[in-house]
Amino acid sequence: MDIFKLGDKILELLQIVFGFWNNQISLVFSMLGQSPVNFKGGGPWGIIEIIEPVFVAVGSSLVVLFFVIGFCSESVEIREELRFEVILRMLIRLGLSEWFVANNVTIMKAFFTSIGNLVALLPSGSSTILIIDSTQADIIKDLGFGESLIMLILAALLSIIIIICGFFVIYTVYFRFLKILIIVPLGALAFSTMGGNRMVSHTVVTYCRHFLSVVLEAVTMALAIIICNAFVNAGLPSFTGGYADWAQTLIYLCEMTFTIAMTVGSVKGAQMLTSKAFGL
Repeated sequence: MDIFKLGDKILELLQIVFGFWNNQISLVFSMLGQSPVNFKGGGPWGIIEIIEPVFVAVGSSLVVLFFVIGFCSESVEIREELRFEVILRMLIRLGLSEWFVANNVTIMKAFFTSIGNLVALLPSGSSTILIIDSTQADIIKDLGFGESLIMLILAALLSIIIIICGFFVIYTVYFRFLKILIIVPLGALAFSTMGGNRMVSHTVVTYCRHFLSVVLEAVTMALAIIICNAFVNAGLPSFTGGYADWAQTLIYLCEMTFTIAMTVGSVKGAQMLTSKAFGL
């Protein structure tokens, strides 16, 4: 009897949950292509602009301190009268350090815009939409009562996992903006170390590496989402050819669950992947 067939209800539940996931992914892509300057209407960035002059003032003072440290260190290392080219090199390093301290935010804005444009070039349309294969949808509709009951339990579990994964993806993207907003003011302090010797200036190298890994993280997140959704939309794996139709559908839904969880894992580990790929 049709009253014992739950296929339509299962399919409706899956479509609702997949629609939720697709909405979350669409929101993620719009956020990944957004500059932190415009995040949340520019409110958080406005706080950074208020705080930044304080760090610039402190960084400008530290430039002189680190320059003196570097000058004394190199004077001892040379153990002879400083030549003109050595003094000129120190003064150039001092000038560059002061310029980067004063203009570090402008440089960072250029990186934000470039990365946002790169994410916007990625195919964020049909390739990121999670849909149920039409063949599997027909199988779900025609399931008997016992099979549909098993499928309903699995669909409910899948729905819970997708909802949790959707919130985790949004949390990860929000946390990325938080990391960027926190490290931006610290740039003035990091660039002030350029005026010192090699040991001191290593600080700015470490800062730049971390900054690039956090900014480029958006591209890695976008690629992970596109590729993982392509895994799901590719259909059933070849080894399921000998199974019954309802068993193939079970495997198909389990693969969806696994791939969605893998998407979240890739998004959360995007910074580490980016750091390893570029040696940052």
